[in-house]
Amino acid sequence: MARADLLVRLVRSAARGDQPLIRKTVEALIAEERAKQHHVLAERLEESLKTNGTSRMPDQRLGTLTGEQVMEVLAERRLSDLVLPENVATAIQEVIEEQHRAELLRSHNLEPRHRLLFAGPPGNGKTSLAEALATELMVPLCVVRYETVVASYLGETSVRLQRLFDYVRTRRCLLFFDEFDTLGKERGDEHETGEIKRVVSTLLLQIDRLPSHVVVVTATNHPELLDRAVWRRFQVRLALPSPDQRRIACLLGRYREQMQVDLGCEPAELARHLEGASFSEVEEFSLDLLRRQILAQADLDPAKIFRERLAQWRARYSPSPEPRT
Repeated sequence: MARADLLVRLVRSAARGDQPLIRKTVEALIAEERAKQHHVLAERLEESLKTNGTSRMPDQRLGTLTGEQVMEVLAERRLSDLVLPENVATAIQEVIEEQHRAELLRSHNLEPRHRLLFAGPPGNGKTSLAEALATELMVPLCVVRYETVVASYLGETSVRLQRLFDYVRTRRCLLFFDEFDTLGKERGDEHETGEIKRVVSTLLLQIDRLPSHVVVVTATNHPELLDRAVWRRFQVRLALPSPDQRRIACLLGRYREQMQVDLGCEPAELARHLEGASFSEVEEFSLDLLRRQILAQADLDPAKIFRERLAQWRARYSPSPEPRT
């Protein structure tokens, strides 16, 4: 049965003749019934939103649309797998609690926060955090595919965005925009075309219209490129900086325990050698150690493998300044 708070809100909005709120409430009901696997009722509710023989909602089923604008990814990471700054961990836990206890908030005429923006250098956990959040919320992770959203024809990108948001609006999910500056560019940039400005306006309008059961997460390596109006759309804005030695050592300690790999030295000492690396680089270094140890078999010498891997890592090509050793 549908939640009482949604039914009450539907009756109130109908009594006031508030059509936008009626639609938003019915969309929330559809998402609720889909989550309960009540697909027949969900489709009947969806049909009820049709007007004059046409529908503002997409006819595509999951398999069709996910092959076009979004790709559903199996979320496997958990928050406990990540080494987060304390303020980031606290903010994410609060969002999870609000989503899980949304009915209590709604009984006080409040909605849980559901619009998040992550900013920081590449390789430091923005995508991993989005995946972990989807896991903790127990919802599908839907990743936007820009190659199928951005079109060369005038006005087509805005139409595709509309179609994308209409689809996710009736489903409980986490909608993830990686490299968000691709769409959310500063409209005041004199080098950008009028089409980009229209796309940004459409994007902001659609984000505003998303119901709170759709958690939208955006990530960017270049926050300075975002339109100024983008920032106020997001209730939670978090910075994910490059890790310091302490956080690198913590991550290496976890890898040692989970993968049963001999790092060749203590995590704190190895973290000193890897200072300046991103989390993704630390992870890849650890996996590289594990690969070589597995292939070494009878000739296993963890300390030797560590020295060889470290020398190779230091000699790698990098466009950024080398970390201190």
